Amino acid sequence: DITNASRRIKKSEYDRCTRNGIKIAEFKIGYDGIVVANSKKKKRIELSRRDIFLALAKLVPEGHKDGARLVPNPNRTWKDVNPALPNVAIRVLGPPPTSGTRDAFNELAMEGGCKTFESLKAVKKVDKKRYKGVCRGIREDGAWVEAGENDNLIVQKLEADPNALGVFGFSFLDQNGDKVQGSIVDGVTPTFENISAQKYPVSRSLFFYVKKNHVGQIPGIQEYVRAFMNRKAIGKRGYLVGKGLIPLPPAEMRDFISAGKSLPDLTM
Repeated sequence: DITNASRRIKKSEYDRCTRNGIKIAEFKIGYDGIVVANSKKKKRIELSRRDIFLALAKLVPEGHKDGARLVPNPNRTWKDVNPALPNVAIRVLGPPPTSGTRDAFNELAMEGGCKTFESLKAVKKVDKKRYKGVCRGIREDGAWVEAGENDNLIVQKLEADPNALGVFGFSFLDQNGDKVQGSIVDGVTPTFENISAQKYPVSRSLFFYVKKNHVGQIPGIQEYVRAFMNRKAIGKRGYLVGKGLIPLPPAEMRDFISAGKSLPDLTM
């Protein structure tokens, strides 16, 4: 009846609910950043989304040249990607395809880097499926290591392998700031302030969804929504901020708190 989500519902998912007669209410509760982090035993890394794409994509433009044919990713070290980066093997620990964090990383970081190549960006207009496959396709040759959905485990592995990088939510960076550090991406450091101001490029909105058909039939649903969409929970000093939530701007927060009382139907 209620589910949390680390990305917005897809149109295909919404359409499936509609076909089955399910009405949905949508609430945005705040933001989270997705970080590419490394051990504090090493220097903080500065990356662009283009660097991330060239390091982790399954297919890349030959010679990194815009308009060149796509070839299996030949980059073995970060220096191969960008001469300014360290001469160490590319090894990135991250979540599996079933994870919302992986979905968001693919969209914000991978696709964000892919679109810096005008020739690849143009593919979206003629073949969306191919565009998505190229821009979000992660290499499978060992450079990307699926480490499960336990972000604490990724942090532990980064401590054990200081040359590796890890992908996880900002809250785990915040909780483990004595052990790991977030890479600067496109010139922006992943901080509470930068994510809240939507300056950090690899950040996402956090949602929860309610099956409206059961409101009034299943006890407690409406009361739960009102308790959740409350400044005591999602406000600047709310208890969820202490758990890593980055709050919404004031105007947006007011709108969603109001929606928590009226439960408007989601339309897409």
